[in-house]
Amino acid sequence: MGVGLARAEPAPAAGECGEPSDVLPPTDAYAPDFGPGAHVFDPSTPAAEIQSTMDSITEQMRTNQFGRERHAVLFKPGTYEVDIDLRFYTQIAGLGLLPGDVVLNGHVRVEADWLSQGDDPNYKGNATQNFWRGAENLTVDNPDGQIERWAVSQAAPYRRIDLRTVEMQLWDGYEGWASGGYIADSRISGTVVSGSQQQFLTRGSRLDGGWTGSVWNMVFVGVEGAPAQHFPNPSHTVVDAAPVIREKPFLYVADDGEYRVFKPAVRRAAAGLSWDGGEVEGTSISLAEFYVVVPGTEAATVNRALAEGRHLLFAPGVYEFDQTLEVTAPGTVVLGLGLATIIPTAGQTALTVADVDGVVLAGLLVDAGATESEVLVQIGPPGSSTDHSADPVSVHDLFARIGGAHAGKAAVSLEINSRHVVADHLWLWRGDHGEGIGWTVNTAATGLVVNGDDVTVYGLFAEHYQEHQVIWAGERGRTYFFQNEMPYDPPDQQTWREGSALGWASYKVDDGVAEHAAWGVGGYCFFNVNPGVVCDRVFEVPETDGVRFTGLVSVSLGGVGTIRRVINETGDQVDESTFASYVVSYP
Repeated sequence: MGVGLARAEPAPAAGECGEPSDVLPPTDAYAPDFGPGAHVFDPSTPAAEIQSTMDSITEQMRTNQFGRERHAVLFKPGTYEVDIDLRFYTQIAGLGLLPGDVVLNGHVRVEADWLSQGDDPNYKGNATQNFWRGAENLTVDNPDGQIERWAVSQAAPYRRIDLRTVEMQLWDGYEGWASGGYIADSRISGTVVSGSQQQFLTRGSRLDGGWTGSVWNMVFVGVEGAPAQHFPNPSHTVVDAAPVIREKPFLYVADDGEYRVFKPAVRRAAAGLSWDGGEVEGTSISLAEFYVVVPGTEAATVNRALAEGRHLLFAPGVYEFDQTLEVTAPGTVVLGLGLATIIPTAGQTALTVADVDGVVLAGLLVDAGATESEVLVQIGPPGSSTDHSADPVSVHDLFARIGGAHAGKAAVSLEINSRHVVADHLWLWRGDHGEGIGWTVNTAATGLVVNGDDVTVYGLFAEHYQEHQVIWAGERGRTYFFQNEMPYDPPDQQTWREGSALGWASYKVDDGVAEHAAWGVGGYCFFNVNPGVVCDRVFEVPETDGVRFTGLVSVSLGGVGTIRRVINETGDQVDESTFASYVVSYP
């Protein structure tokens, strides 16, 4: 199937054709309002103006880790000369149907140059807090002989990029730390050098120049040019193909100037790029079928739009909502630009999805409010059982945060009850720094709870929750890449234990599960409040041949704290004398 161009006619104005007067006005798909945080350039924009705008955003967002500013920088098809120094809460995206439609001659780079490291306040090469930013859907052509630096940690997706370079460095290039990242559906011409990156996932991509380096776990799923399987030292966990995946939807401009959202088709046994043949499979949806949510919009209005069957496009901004957003129509697309952020202010669930086919959630940060939410995002109500294998719900670049910007509380960040859900890059984070941080302040039990069967997750980052980071009760679940840090701040062992067990296993597969599989998984401890705290294990799973893990690691960061085993009673202890322990496969 080629490109589907599902173009919708504008809805009738209120009161026409018998429509009720309270129907929301249609979106102008040719001149939409994306709010003050969106910056749209076309080839006629002077290069000096583009560079000046980018430099201003860079300066504003350089160290603005918990600010409320949000930016989406969007390039219409054409060629540009620009050097982009990408900082917090900024998304760079091309508005073409293919990455080659937008060419940036220069750089889209992330530098580690602001955060001190260890005991040396003068060394600023630490990338471990280079969060919340992203680049997608364009070609980047570095000047001759120059490298591209992408020194990131969590919540910094690099998607659908054609990078022409001699080398891509995933850390500061010297002695700086870096703690995890995500590349998908991208072609990189030069060598990728991972440096100090602790764990990293590359999925559905092509590495023409290969890959060099590993620390604890470099994971490759459906990647042409990936290194050979070898674990550990080097720690390369390699899977030939993604069993089921939908790439993230994206905004683009058609030849006639109409804005559309492209919803990629589901692929199975997917390896390599989705776009290198010059044609992409999926459906184009006119922006006339969307409601564009801009800062200041009330939750009731957003729910009206959903009830009318509209898709949602969130403009860059922070949205404080006092109602749950309820997605009930099959096939609904909810797409955020510029790290659009939702804060539930009344202790409610921020967003729910009914047990229906084909819904897509993408590009959203959900930030817990001061009143505790039981669940931040729920996909399918409890007890969901419908078969969605032909058209699964998919989730892309969905990030949750409890504390950091402000005091927040949420028992569970993401609960998946529907079957066949595909999650493509999650960072679920109970904050360990910033504002509103403390054992009894930003309380959060669990990052991800999976009750639905046949759920697949690529790129699962879950950190610092106070009990199990992940609880998986559904059958036939599959996880490709898991990175976890246990909570830093248990005050003592008595406070942090599950019954007779010391601590809480990070990844818990329910005792009744018969089939489960995971590849490229790791968990760390850094008990800096009380280094005497011990955790029995990172992974706790049923003892059955149907539950299999491949490429496991546990780490005591700097020897601060102890983990006794990697999985169940297998794997060596990590502590102040031994920092890392590997298990090739289990059982």
